[in-house]
Amino acid sequence: MRKRGWNRTEEQGSSLWKDAFLRLSRNRAAMFSLLALALIAAACFLGPLLPWLPHPNVQDLSRIAESPSWGHWFGTDQLGRDLLARVLYGGRISLLVGVVATGVSLVIGVAYGLVSGYAGGRLDALMMRLVDVLFALPFIVLVIIFSLSVEEPARRLTQWVSGVTGWSVEMVSPMTGLIPLFIAIGALGWLTLARIVRTQTMELKGQEFVEAARSLGIGHMKILFRHIAPNLFGTVIVYTTLAVPGIMLLEAVLSFLGLGVKAPNSSWGTLIKEGADRMEVSPELLLFPALLFSATLLALNFLGDGLRDALDPKSSRD
Repeated sequence: MRKRGWNRTEEQGSSLWKDAFLRLSRNRAAMFSLLALALIAAACFLGPLLPWLPHPNVQDLSRIAESPSWGHWFGTDQLGRDLLARVLYGGRISLLVGVVATGVSLVIGVAYGLVSGYAGGRLDALMMRLVDVLFALPFIVLVIIFSLSVEEPARRLTQWVSGVTGWSVEMVSPMTGLIPLFIAIGALGWLTLARIVRTQTMELKGQEFVEAARSLGIGHMKILFRHIAPNLFGTVIVYTTLAVPGIMLLEAVLSFLGLGVKAPNSSWGTLIKEGADRMEVSPELLLFPALLFSATLLALNFLGDGLRDALDPKSSRD
């Protein structure tokens, strides 16, 4: 009598991140936005390196305010500078401000929310009252005051870096000149994230895996950063993609008011301001930076919505 062999089937394991990636890949709007962001970022960071593209600050007074042509795809501005080069270089600065300032706010907001939510009691009440006070103050006014207060230390840092490296101040200032903007926006943009992380932490600290860690004698810091913090990655990632557009928009507003990126450097905000001043004479000066800026903000918002839906556990029931 012949024995029948058992058919063994291997079941592939599933995880939250794998399921989230599969759901995200089925979201056409989010994937198209991710591709658009990758192309825009590649153009902004790699485009200015092309040998045929002139430097964004080089002036050609014989080609003032020219319309788009084969020699200058986006035309030139009122000083004869190539608008395509300025838009790409400005996009690099705007994206850096959005990413770096968001990173600063993430570090502060996550740490503040973790401590507040885990500690609870009077410390939590005191920390949240401080957040409420900062929320009550006008955000843009605070950013302006903070950015002006750190301009002098940034100028000294520029001179110090120039003296140590031997580079000219003009070469160093485009990098160090953005530090006040990074610090001002990032140091004041963590309030919403702190509340979100606090709420999530208060829910997680009563879970069984946290109680088990306490019963094993694990310290509070290890519980916070090795057991609770990893469970907040999904929320933090979604918040990041939705916060970067807001910070980029804030930088554009500050640059529009003359408090952001300093001349002769440019960001999308400064280019939009210059284009708005000459919109009736040369509408392309406003059109091209505004289109790229709007496309980036829309792509980030669509990607953030897709990540939120992908990382939402309730969507797995559908």
